[in-house]
Amino acid sequence: MTRYQDDFYDAINGEWQQTAEIPADKSQTGGFVDLDQEIEDLMLATTDKWLAGEEVPEDAILANFVKYHRLVRDFDKREADGITPVLPLLKEFQELETFADFTAKLAEFELDGKPNFLPFGVSPDFMDARINVLWASAPSTILPDTTYYAEDHPQREELLTLWKESSVNLLKAYDFSDEEIEDLLEKRLELDRRVAAVVLSNEESSEYAKLYHPYAYEDFKKFAPALPLDDFFQAVLGQVPDKVIVDEERFWQAADQFYSEEAWPLLKATLILSVVNLSTSYLTEEIRVLSGAYSRALSGVPEAKDKVKAAYQLAQGPFKQALGLWYAHEKFSPEAKADVEKKVATMIDVYKERLAKNDWLTPETRDKAIVKLNVIKPYIGYPEELPERYKDKVVDETASLFDNALAFARVEIKHSWSKWNQPVDYKEWGMPAHMVNAYYNPQKNLIVFPAAILQAPFYDLHQSSSANYGGIGAVIAHEISHAFDTNGASFDENGSLKDWWTESDYTAFKEKTQKVIDQFDGQDSYGATINGKLTVSENVADLGGIAAALEAAKREPDFSAEEFFYNFGRIWRMKGRPEFMKLLASVDVHAPAKLRVNVQVPNFDDFFTTYDVKEGDGMWRSPEERVIIW
Repeated sequence: MTRYQDDFYDAINGEWQQTAEIPADKSQTGGFVDLDQEIEDLMLATTDKWLAGEEVPEDAILANFVKYHRLVRDFDKREADGITPVLPLLKEFQELETFADFTAKLAEFELDGKPNFLPFGVSPDFMDARINVLWASAPSTILPDTTYYAEDHPQREELLTLWKESSVNLLKAYDFSDEEIEDLLEKRLELDRRVAAVVLSNEESSEYAKLYHPYAYEDFKKFAPALPLDDFFQAVLGQVPDKVIVDEERFWQAADQFYSEEAWPLLKATLILSVVNLSTSYLTEEIRVLSGAYSRALSGVPEAKDKVKAAYQLAQGPFKQALGLWYAHEKFSPEAKADVEKKVATMIDVYKERLAKNDWLTPETRDKAIVKLNVIKPYIGYPEELPERYKDKVVDETASLFDNALAFARVEIKHSWSKWNQPVDYKEWGMPAHMVNAYYNPQKNLIVFPAAILQAPFYDLHQSSSANYGGIGAVIAHEISHAFDTNGASFDENGSLKDWWTESDYTAFKEKTQKVIDQFDGQDSYGATINGKLTVSENVADLGGIAAALEAAKREPDFSAEEFFYNFGRIWRMKGRPEFMKLLASVDVHAPAKLRVNVQVPNFDDFFTTYDVKEGDGMWRSPEERVIIW
């Protein structure tokens, strides 16, 4: 039996871990995933009734979801249609002869939801987060991160071979000849090599403040003189923009490697493969399963998701917020909402008091941090209303599933472009209410807690206040802490990129965050090495979350440090497949679950007194090595 003093995470979760079985279609099991599975089971049972015409809500949007779900679940028709629904789109791209043929259709492809290899988007301006501006990003790579492309990376050749094998099998199902397949994949891999050489690594892109490179539009155009950008933006925006924010500067500096007559054969092959990938979920069962082979191999998942579950997940995509609202109204009580709102308010107050007592910040910086806390916007449970565009998602029952999916994509694309140069919408949620997660948005300075995470083991009206603070309390305070992590610290109370620190305070902050980097850097996870810099913002948020939640828990008459720490250890219960855990260590900004517990709790004196941890014990950390930031 593992002692709490030697391996806190294992003492709580080890017995469970020995017997827990990861479902054949999943990469992991445990707290978050188990709760997600429960919700999926509920939604499957509910939507099955709706498909049968039973208990269907009187709601026009959900009625369209049911129609769409019915199309997705018509497996017989999908098998009979085969690849026919995508053939016109494939033909359109195969018939593009020249780079000029392609560029003449750039805007049409963009607005129709067809591939065009242009990574533009609309998001808040870092310098004035109240307004949406144009951003220029970069395409993604085939391998999970640019680091995988290093000549000495142990998985480089293995994963590229896996990708190629799975792509060959998939393309055969689309009736491509062996010669066509070889040619397409060779060209796709060459373009991918070019992309991988210039795009940011996950570690680089984890530092938000370094992603802001504003360009006057006329200067930006010089990166890609072969692209008719004036015509493109005139079509999608109604005018040319005055500026472009570039987060992937190296990619755009090398744009002639991608957008030129020389690169056209590579680009055309990539576009054809993009059409294939766009369609895989909407055609036959064989194609759906083949299309997931590479991602399953990356995560070590032995089986594809059951087709009925996959159909629900596909059908809910365009209607997520509507289904989330239904779930929240059914399962999230007004009492629970009021209680969580109170907890969030308490946590913000605790944070303010901790800041007021902070002994390493000057009053000038401390006061600005409190201003930021005073205007942080908490969203609890579910949005007050659905996005207006949901009314435009009307199913055409005479069209194919694939054509309906493209029509829904056009609705979203139109909405995305309509936000350009407009005030930021603070009412819009980035997650549906039935998603087990939470987030902080640094550009909007808001925290969001969907209804799905506001239940056991994170939160339960029937468990002790200390257990709740160790669960949902730590999650709430974690999200608040993102306002002051290594990224959030660069943004002011309005979400704008601004240096609001004194120089000495920021130096002290960097020294403390470096200690957090050092605590995690080099830690082992299933044979992979953790990158302390990649994970620092999440680790700083965890650290602040535990500190504030613990202080809040102490104010309750039934405080129990043991119940607090125990539930914190329990919510991170997780068992993952070795391949998946190695992948996470390379690409995830979160540390592995076990380390989120075992590396964090020894920073707290209360942990040592509660569990009588002494020098020589596995969980021991000397007082001078413990770190508290917030």
